[in-house]
Amino acid sequence: MAETYPGTCFCGAVAIEASGAPADMGYCHCNSCRSWAGAPLNAFTLWPAANVKVTRGEDQLVTFSKTDFSHRQSCKRCGGHVKVNHPSLGLVDIPAAVLTTLAFKPNAHLNYAETVLPMKDGLPKFKDFPAAIPGGSGEMIAE
Repeated sequence: MAETYPGTCFCGAVAIEASGAPADMGYCHCNSCRSWAGAPLNAFTLWPAANVKVTRGEDQLVTFSKTDFSHRQSCKRCGGHVKVNHPSLGLVDIPAAVLTTLAFKPNAHLNYAETVLPMKDGLPKFKDFPAAIPGGSGEMIAE
C-alpha cells in the first residue's frame, strides 16, 4: 500500500491527500508563484494528478487561472492555498507546507532568473524550466 500524506487549508475546511511518491520537489522563483505564495519563493511538491484527492470540502475550493498552465486552488473560507493543477503536465503542485508529514527534499530551483532570494545550496538552478517541460529551455544559471 502506498504511503499517503494528508494536508489541509489554513482553517481545515478543505482536506487533501497525496499518495505514493512525489514526481519532484523544489523551489519556484517566478513572479506568479511568489505573488501567490506571498513569499520570496514557493516550495513545491509535484504529484501525478491521479495520486491527489480532496477528501473533504471540495465545495469550499475556488480556482484562479492567470494562465492555462496553472489552475491555483484555495479555500474560499480562509484563503488558504491547497493545490495548483497543471493540466498540460498531468501534475498537481501541493505547496510543501500543506503536507506536514512529507519530508521535503528539494531537487532543483525553477525560474531562477526571476529570483529575489539567491540561495547557495548546491541544487541545480534552471533559468526557467527543464527542457522536458513545454516552453522550458533547460538552461542553467550558476550559483
